[in-house]
Amino acid sequence: MRGFCILLCSYVLCLGSMHGQSAGSNHPATPQPAQATDNFERVGAAVKISMLGIGVEGAARVTRNTNVRAGFNALGYSRGFNKDGVDYSGHLEFRTFEAHFDVFPWAKSFHVSPGLVAYAGTPVTASAVVPGNQSFTLNSVQYYSDPTNLATANGKISFNSVAPTVTAGWGNLVHRNHKHISIPFEVGVVFQGSPKSALAIGGNVCTSPGVNCGSAANNPALQQNIVGEQNKINNSLTVFKYYPILSGGFGYTF
Repeated sequence: MRGFCILLCSYVLCLGSMHGQSAGSNHPATPQPAQATDNFERVGAAVKISMLGIGVEGAARVTRNTNVRAGFNALGYSRGFNKDGVDYSGHLEFRTFEAHFDVFPWAKSFHVSPGLVAYAGTPVTASAVVPGNQSFTLNSVQYYSDPTNLATANGKISFNSVAPTVTAGWGNLVHRNHKHISIPFEVGVVFQGSPKSALAIGGNVCTSPGVNCGSAANNPALQQNIVGEQNKINNSLTVFKYYPILSGGFGYTF
């Protein structure tokens, strides 16, 4: 009888052990905390001031180390100046579109950005009406405005419509963490090529005050001197084939 009790107790303990193992194997594993991942859907926007004017831009993330960025700038400035005896009313009007591909080598704030700038319209224009009998020069040749039909002058300076750029700076409009505010700063250059001038003379011109007057449009010698004057202006503008970029602003990541 005693042996039977020992055998029965052993059997019950064995069943209990098997039940505990079975219950343990069916118990779900404790979930591990998810690893933090970057949010690839974040975008950002900024307002800025640069050598191209006051602008706005937006950016979107491409990869962990790259963004695409695009914006628009506007700059206007007017002033009078004298050129070869003619008082001009000049106006500078930049309207530019920008596109950049931002590369962050260390996925931090510093970036290098190749890109493009597109000019809308004519950046520089000037116009003048020459008072009667006032002299002016074209290609070092002196002319006079006809009092009966005043001479007029119109000029413009234009750049290549699209130009490549290279910039470098600090600040990321699309943060890789939970930050929202950024203060972007950037320096670089626009490879816009040498600007080109265009000059037109209207009305009547004279070789002396009130003498030998005629239409500027029908004066072959004057038209040749206009071309010569344009060439002189173009030579003086070659220094502007590289336009500097210096910008700073305030950005927000959404």
